[in-house]
Amino acid sequence: MSSFWHWYVVLLTLLNIFACFWLVRWATRKRSGEAAEGNVTGHSWDGLQEYNNPLPRWWLWLFYITIIFALIYIALYPTLGNWAGAYGWTSTGQYQEEMQEADAKYGPIFANLAKQDVATLSQDSTAGQIGQRLFLNYCATCHGSDAGGAVGFPNLADKDWLYGGTPEAIKTSIMNGRVGAMPPWGAALGEQGVDEVAAYVMSLSGRDVDAAKASAGKGKYNMMCIACHSADGSGNTALGAPNLADNVWLYGGSPGAIKASIRDGRNGVMPAHKEFLGEDKVHVLAAYIYSLQDK
Repeated sequence: MSSFWHWYVVLLTLLNIFACFWLVRWATRKRSGEAAEGNVTGHSWDGLQEYNNPLPRWWLWLFYITIIFALIYIALYPTLGNWAGAYGWTSTGQYQEEMQEADAKYGPIFANLAKQDVATLSQDSTAGQIGQRLFLNYCATCHGSDAGGAVGFPNLADKDWLYGGTPEAIKTSIMNGRVGAMPPWGAALGEQGVDEVAAYVMSLSGRDVDAAKASAGKGKYNMMCIACHSADGSGNTALGAPNLADNVWLYGGSPGAIKASIRDGRNGVMPAHKEFLGEDKVHVLAAYIYSLQDK
């Protein structure tokens, strides 16, 4: 914050506090000519008389106490521009302190669990409960509390995996994240070509389609799509290219959704959690996700 804005905040804050003090003092001072305490002031409305009854002393002192509290708080904590406060408190510092305390308390537990391989750990009920809590905190927003996924977010509870469902692949996905990109083919294929390729793609999973369209789409598929999705549509886990022959659809399996994927392309990002969670927690989380395949 610049020096100007620092002093702007300082002066504005302190002037407001002083104005509150002055207002209380001004409102409670006695004025010449006013009615004696407890007498009517002469103001009336709808038959109601106004009496000169000041605020109770205890209520008045509450106002002064709040002003004193504000000044003490300002002195101790960062409230005025660049002023760091006598304690030097920051939200980042408090967060780091709490994280250090949590790591000291729970770190050994995760380190002990991480000594087992993912497949073995997936059978441990205690590790499963811990992994489920991690999943609900960090993964459920995208993948759902039941890991069933949503449009654009993979279902983690089935056996269909973009990058492979081995323990190592799952852990790598969580640790390093994934970036998936399906290029748009609308300009190259045209709307008719998109329609034909979509028909052929749907036929790969045994769906009823227009045979003529599917036949025309096969040639275009072999030209545009085979490099990533393979000749039989089984996909390529090394690239994150989905299997098109199992009737499992990340962005929806309706004809319109499939055409949109071909025409406009798709882009998906799975954020990396290595720096945030650490490898031991990722290990336990991967074991929980791996266990979902057996349910």
